[in-house]
Amino acid sequence: MPPEGKIPEKLYFRIGEVSEIAGVASYVLRFWETEFPSIRPRRTESGQRLYRQADVERILLIKQLLHDKRFTIQGARQYLRQADRGYTREDLMTEMEAIRRDLLAIRKLLDEGTETY
Repeated sequence: MPPEGKIPEKLYFRIGEVSEIAGVASYVLRFWETEFPSIRPRRTESGQRLYRQADVERILLIKQLLHDKRFTIQGARQYLRQADRGYTREDLMTEMEAIRRDLLAIRKLLDEGTETY
C-alpha cells in the first residue's frame, strides 16, 4: 500500500484502503461521513463503501483541518462550505468588516433616535 497521504491512480477505493491512505481508522471515516455531507461514497449491492478519488482528497483535507490545524468539526465543516463557494479568508474578513461597519451605523442611528425622547 502507498505511504500515508499518497493517493494511487484508481477509480474506486474500499474503506480499508482509504483508512490506510489517510492514516485513520475505518470507524473515523464512517463518523466523518455523518458529519461532512461532501463525503458520500457509493455503495455496492452488498453495502460496501466505494470512495472516489475526490472523496479521498476531501478526507485528507478534513484530516489536515482536524488533526494538524486543530479545527473543530463545526469549524472544518464551515471552512469546507466556504472553500466550496470560492471564498478566501481575506474575502471573509472584508465581508465581516463591512457587516461590522453596517452594524455600527445602525447602532449610531438607534442611539440618535433615543436621544430625542
